[in-house]
Amino acid sequence: IKDGTIDIIVSSHDPQDVDTKRLPFADAAAGAIGLETLLGAALRLYHNGDVPLLRLIETLSTAPARLFGLPGGTLQPGAPADLAVVDLDEPWIVSEGGLHSRSKNTCFEGARLQGKVLRTVVAGRTVFSA
Repeated sequence: IKDGTIDIIVSSHDPQDVDTKRLPFADAAAGAIGLETLLGAALRLYHNGDVPLLRLIETLSTAPARLFGLPGGTLQPGAPADLAVVDLDEPWIVSEGGLHSRSKNTCFEGARLQGKVLRTVVAGRTVFSA
């Protein structure tokens, strides 16, 4: 990420129902939630001093929009008003009860993360507020 070898970071959000996950590994459905933990997990790179914050933001927003030819990922006049208000330092522990997704399967269960989305705005409209 730091040297530009990796262009974008994605959540690969693919929630699965508990019945499809509580099977022997070979029979279990592939996938887990990722949207709610993406920012906190990615911010580990920033908090550890491994990746500058602006580079991390680029891989999560501006670079995907640019690479896929999407109009978002920027706060330029005329661009969609899509943004997130973030507390970079808010600590939290990933727990099933704290997840908003209908699915609760995550590889980060019990992980201590730092950085949380406080508000998400899509097309100028608040769609999430903590």
